[in-house]
Amino acid sequence: MSEHNTEFEPAPAEEQAPPVILFVDDEPSILSALRRLFRPQGYRVLMAEGGAAGLALLATEAVDLVVSDMRMPEMDGVQFLEQVRERYPHIVRILLTGYADITSTIGAINRGEIHRYICKPWDDQEMLLAVSDGLRRQQLERENARLVELTREQNQQLQNVNQALESSNKQLEAANDQLGEANLQLGGVNEELERRVKERTQELEQANGKLAAINAEMELANQRLNSANAQLEENFALSISVFSGLLELRDGSVAGHGHRVATLARRIAENLKLGEKEEQDVYNAGLLHEVGKIGLPDALMNKTVSLMDGREFDLYKQHPVKAQAALTPLGRLRQTAVIIRSQHERVDGKGYPDGLAGYEVPLGSQIINVASTYESLISGRLAEKEFSTTEAVASILEGAGIRYDEDVVKAFDAVLKEIALELEADNEVTSAGLKPGMVLSRPLLSPQGSVLLPVGFSFTTGLIKQVKELEQRDGLELHFFVKLPVDPRAPKRPAATPPPLKPSGSQVQHA
Repeated sequence: MSEHNTEFEPAPAEEQAPPVILFVDDEPSILSALRRLFRPQGYRVLMAEGGAAGLALLATEAVDLVVSDMRMPEMDGVQFLEQVRERYPHIVRILLTGYADITSTIGAINRGEIHRYICKPWDDQEMLLAVSDGLRRQQLERENARLVELTREQNQQLQNVNQALESSNKQLEAANDQLGEANLQLGGVNEELERRVKERTQELEQANGKLAAINAEMELANQRLNSANAQLEENFALSISVFSGLLELRDGSVAGHGHRVATLARRIAENLKLGEKEEQDVYNAGLLHEVGKIGLPDALMNKTVSLMDGREFDLYKQHPVKAQAALTPLGRLRQTAVIIRSQHERVDGKGYPDGLAGYEVPLGSQIINVASTYESLISGRLAEKEFSTTEAVASILEGAGIRYDEDVVKAFDAVLKEIALELEADNEVTSAGLKPGMVLSRPLLSPQGSVLLPVGFSFTTGLIKQVKELEQRDGLELHFFVKLPVDPRAPKRPAATPPPLKPSGSQVQHA
């Protein structure tokens, strides 16, 4: 077992991130028991086997509450909690002790300023209540600080308003004095008042015009900001596609593999109704799930997995770990990196690299495992021969509950049936048959397997002209699979068999 590890638990259905709890104990069995107890509670749980490991985690993670054992080698609970208080005074501190040692407990209270201590063996309900109360107390303290600051700001605003009112009162008093004098001067008073009213009206009209101009500028700025955000999202997606293509530059046999896995994985995630963010994380993981193979030797890159010897397979099994290390620094891909690391884990716990089992395996990783295995079987990358689609589906179904999550396998089977129905509206045409408004039903690939045009791309008159010019210039014959409206009066035809997954020659084929 490593010195410390992190476990990402599902967050509550709220916009705010779940509370983060750190458990510190030198006994792995105690940490395992605490993990089982708090897994269903919606917290993000961190584990550390000792005080030094706990301090290392606190340096990189935003922790809300710490539960530490009293008796630990090298650094005991009192020393650890004292350092936590000095460095991170906002963190709630709870002491867990199996000894009725009043001196140590008093030391923890005085030096570590703990909020509560619990004796081993603990009562589960008492433990859950202690953590819940500690987090609630922290939340109340933060809310109190926020309200104090808000009150201070409002008092300052009120003071400013009072000062303005005092100034206005003085101005009104002066105006009243002037009005009294004006009343004494009967001649020309009405004319002067009318002049002033007219000037004030003009000032207000000018101010309204400036305000309208400012509002128009703000609206334009918002539109530009939205456009910039959309461009950033598009550039981010393009960067992921480019990153995915790095592996394909080394091995042409995997051309289009990442895109096909990502597309199938997203369909499975949508069937399971994971939500937009989770579905996008799964799609990104499908595109990047083999990035860790960039560092493998060429001989191993081109070798079927079933033909690898023990040393080769041990080296091969490190690719998901390397992928996570490469992607984790990219903040938006952090969860994608977690999915990729566990893509080869199995429900029965016999996978790699961490030997996770059952619900320990992230659902996104289960989806990538099924989608990648299916695509690798029908392309001959796992076994010595290429499986037919029927054989590959049968292999996946046979592994349900053993290698793969049963719900994921059911969703996979349903998605394949949906795809078969969609292919009934699939039409293959050459550039001469392209019409404006036609939509690609399969991605258009280059001879090297790179995606030239994505699924869902709509043809225009200008683009059709460019395609024909490309064919004439490079001597190509391009083939396109497009969706056409299905005539309900037309007889059904058998679902088409997808063309070969590996493009060859000068023709551009679809995945």
